[in-house]
Amino acid sequence: MISLWKGSLAAALMLLIAACGDEPTTRPADFVNGPWTPTLVAGLTVTDGPSGLKPAGPAAQSQAENGDGGPADQLALAALDDVQAYWIDAFPRAFDAEYRPIRRVVSYDSATGGGQLCGVDTAGLVNAFYCSDDTVAWDRGVLLPDLQEQFGELAVVTVLAHEVGHAVASRLGDAGEGTASIVKEQQADCYTGAFFRSVAEGDADRFEVSTGPGLNQVLATLFAIRDSAGRSFDADGAHGNAFDRVTAFQKGFGEGPPRCRAIDEAEIADRITQQSSAQDGDADSQGADLGIGFDELADLETTLREAFQPLNEGRIDVDAAPCDGTEKTSPVSYCPGTDTVAVDLPELRRVGAAAQDGGFGDFAAFAEVASRFSLSVQQAAGLSLEGLLAAQRTACLTGAWAATIQADQQKALRLSPGDLDEAVAEMLTAESLIASDVSGASVPSGFARVKAFRDGFTAGIDNACAKQYR
Repeated sequence: MISLWKGSLAAALMLLIAACGDEPTTRPADFVNGPWTPTLVAGLTVTDGPSGLKPAGPAAQSQAENGDGGPADQLALAALDDVQAYWIDAFPRAFDAEYRPIRRVVSYDSATGGGQLCGVDTAGLVNAFYCSDDTVAWDRGVLLPDLQEQFGELAVVTVLAHEVGHAVASRLGDAGEGTASIVKEQQADCYTGAFFRSVAEGDADRFEVSTGPGLNQVLATLFAIRDSAGRSFDADGAHGNAFDRVTAFQKGFGEGPPRCRAIDEAEIADRITQQSSAQDGDADSQGADLGIGFDELADLETTLREAFQPLNEGRIDVDAAPCDGTEKTSPVSYCPGTDTVAVDLPELRRVGAAAQDGGFGDFAAFAEVASRFSLSVQQAAGLSLEGLLAAQRTACLTGAWAATIQADQQKALRLSPGDLDEAVAEMLTAESLIASDVSGASVPSGFARVKAFRDGFTAGIDNACAKQYR
């Protein structure tokens, strides 16, 4: 069950107004790196330097059966070397046992096939995977080149780190036949995050990653290989939606390998957002996008007023007059002078279009409106609307609003499968409005933006927005 805020919103936001240096007496586990600051991501300095293979890094030492020695294999082997070097060092410290390297490494070309692996014909198998006989395999012909072309070299590293994460769980005895697929996959995503922490700290021999654009590439990879909207989290082979996969990655990045091993079915049942709605039968429950018109905006405004009472005097207006003294943001902007959220409806509809039509989906559009409404809430609380702290607080409050419209809340608007993924996609863009201040400025780290939204969604206003982003 999502833990929602209790008590007066005004009282909660007074913690922000006080802006004192006192440590909160309690905070959710995700806050182990301390209150958010504009210069840090999970305790590391925000950087925008190079990401990918180091120019002077050593060549790969591992070898793959059936490999062709080409660029895709060399990249995968370099990734495997760095990932396993990390676990050789980290496994004993985290689990008081030695890490045993992968027994068998296999490359194949799905376009031509190369026999069977793990009992499956590799012809047409565009995949990378770990088998229980301690084999890691990848498709060098289609999968790896496509990933690299779309997301860069780190996409290949992400996929290989995930597969080795399964090997880690296997060595710990945590990946038996009775373990739910989603638990295995969430643990592997978490172990991937733990590995990338070491890369971000400069400890990898062959790869480097910036905590700004570099981590954005990694998260974009997880987004691309998420489960489709409407698939149940307890289905066989389920990996999780983008929101859940990013959550697991961030837990590993921020808290390390022991936190990953702690992921179990009880946590999944409490935390996972990928719920099946197939039994409902209506279009909304299947993740279909709504149209965006006056009725939908009215329903949205109703949910916002309910979520942010009593600081809910702002209003949404599609015919708002120009705002003096504040830079306009598109497709939605907030005018402090008139306490108005101005909506450019045609542009908002473009944002709300399906991904195949160039948009992010309806929820991303609604969340952009919600983010501007949250600026009204912050103004009513006497908070600054400018700067990176305001931007992150806006993302947090938008996430807190999203938690109030989950399917079981029976609100005028309700979350449907895939909605949170639409928000993740928007926050990974260069200029996210969901995670921006009144002028549209946002932190350069998509990791930090999604983290702020997730903090609000999972911990609420009192426990997250009013403490972490004060």
